[in-house]
Amino acid sequence: MSSKGTSSPHTTNPNDDDGRQGNALTRRKPRGKAVAKLGLGLIVPLALLAAWQLAAVVGLISPVTLPAPTAVFDAAVDLIQRGELRIHIAISTQRVVIGFLIGAIAGLVVGAFVGLSRWVDTLFSPTIGAIRAVPSLAWVPLLMLWVGIGEDSKVILISIGAFFPVFTTVAMALQHVDKNLVEAGRAFGLNGLRLFTTVQLPAVVPSVISGLRLALAQAWLFLVAAELLASSMGLGFLLTDSQNNGRVDRLLLAIVLLAILGKLTDAILGVFEKWAIRKWA
Repeated sequence: MSSKGTSSPHTTNPNDDDGRQGNALTRRKPRGKAVAKLGLGLIVPLALLAAWQLAAVVGLISPVTLPAPTAVFDAAVDLIQRGELRIHIAISTQRVVIGFLIGAIAGLVVGAFVGLSRWVDTLFSPTIGAIRAVPSLAWVPLLMLWVGIGEDSKVILISIGAFFPVFTTVAMALQHVDKNLVEAGRAFGLNGLRLFTTVQLPAVVPSVISGLRLALAQAWLFLVAAELLASSMGLGFLLTDSQNNGRVDRLLLAIVLLAILGKLTDAILGVFEKWAIRKWA
């Protein structure tokens, strides 16, 4: 004879259903917020496109100086059919990714040394600061002379652009880590690399990610200057070639593609940022 408080194995517990429904709701809320945020973010670009198209249709702007969005779309279709557009995009993306990775890693390492050592900071910070002030185009003739006009010179120039944002943010963040936190780590026997990876690096993860996002944006900016180095492919080449040939539609297409690719890569880095903060910060 079973007691009243005992439930049979096949009895459904209403609390379990409530828990599953609650978990489903918590999963839906972030997705709903993300979709709503994306929808709101598309309002301004779509409004600008509509205004641009309307101004072109009614004749407020000259199609010679500013072709309509439909003309830019037709230029994209033409380049796709020729098989050229994907090559331009692939080559430029490859250059940016490689240059960004090299520059970011170098910036992280050098920034860590400068941020952790007063002597290194005193010796190298003035020189690095002076080099940082050199405009990107000033490096072009020097790299052509030293490295030539191949891929290496383009990747090096992009790496230079990506290096400084990471170096600056990492060095400054490490110099301002809470000293009490560092002393607490040392009290637990942490020193050197273990202290850096266990205490100091997790404390500056948000700053490091911010530096990486700035470096990625800077890499796309330096891409155009890099592709001035006798390029025959790439979005930077498409820009200059379109200017020389008076193809404003293709020129605008290159600008739009640079904006889209820059935003997409930044969004990917944003996903990495959330993961890194959950894991280390």
